[in-house]
Amino acid sequence: MGPVELLHMSVFSQSFSPCGRFLAAGNNYGEIAVFSLSAALSPDATAQSQKPVLTFSAHEGPVFSLLSNECHLLSAGNGEVSCWNWAELIKKNTKPLWTKRPNYKSSLEIPEINSMTFNPRDNSLVLAGGDNNVHILDLESGLFKSVLQGHSDYVHCVSVRGREGEILSGGEDGAVRMWDSRTGQCVHCIEVHKYESCARPQFGKWISCVTTDSDWMLCGGGPSLSLWHLRSLSPTSIFPLIGCQRQTSFYQDMILAVGDGPSVSHCLLGGEVKAQIPCSPQSLNTLQLNTNSTDYRVLTVGGSSDHIDVFTNLSYRTFSFTF
Repeated sequence: MGPVELLHMSVFSQSFSPCGRFLAAGNNYGEIAVFSLSAALSPDATAQSQKPVLTFSAHEGPVFSLLSNECHLLSAGNGEVSCWNWAELIKKNTKPLWTKRPNYKSSLEIPEINSMTFNPRDNSLVLAGGDNNVHILDLESGLFKSVLQGHSDYVHCVSVRGREGEILSGGEDGAVRMWDSRTGQCVHCIEVHKYESCARPQFGKWISCVTTDSDWMLCGGGPSLSLWHLRSLSPTSIFPLIGCQRQTSFYQDMILAVGDGPSVSHCLLGGEVKAQIPCSPQSLNTLQLNTNSTDYRVLTVGGSSDHIDVFTNLSYRTFSFTF
């Protein structure tokens, strides 16, 4: 890859291997790179340890989402999901186990799959579609079993409430919809931009991120990042962050958020911004916490750069992986 391509690279997605020793990252050129955390964090690490152990082409368009389960790495791009075996990837075998496409209305449209998550209740994969729909793939049979229809514009993000098995989706139409995963019915619709405390008309109404933790939901995008109590369906905290947030995570008694701007925001549940930790990329798309390994418990952050920042301590950047 030439210097111009590297200059214009964006990292959209990340996922840690089940053993926690490797990180997969997807970029805007359809490539997935696999990095070795164990090599990069060892006392004998060199500059080469921060380069990929493997890079391969996964999709024709950007790799919008990556996800891992006990054995597999799944990636989503324009109109398709592909699956690899992690054990084979580590041996540098890049042949996918399968590639599947949702049943789109027209064979001409190739809507991107912007986000995906597992629903452990029925062993399914939930996909946020650029065709305004949420698609459900049954991982046992390999068949698409249902389509959740209700958004009037494309769906940016999905999340699953573990205990309830409820699916949440956020879209360009400004709505966060809550779905009963058994019936496929929409049970609630929250139009975040209509709440005065959340609205930011200058940024639009689109919802770019939704994250859940039992009875709590984080969402943001055009509207300010806000924390909601899902039983009362009301916002309890609004976070005064500049720009649009693209990904968030609950971490202990804090919230981590990335989006417009070159920093990871550490927020308290009450709404205060506790710290903003500088990063290499000028704008951020993805953050991941490695909970799969106690030896390599790191935070990794990627965005508008070929660098992926690695934090061994949440307070400062330790080093960067580079594509």
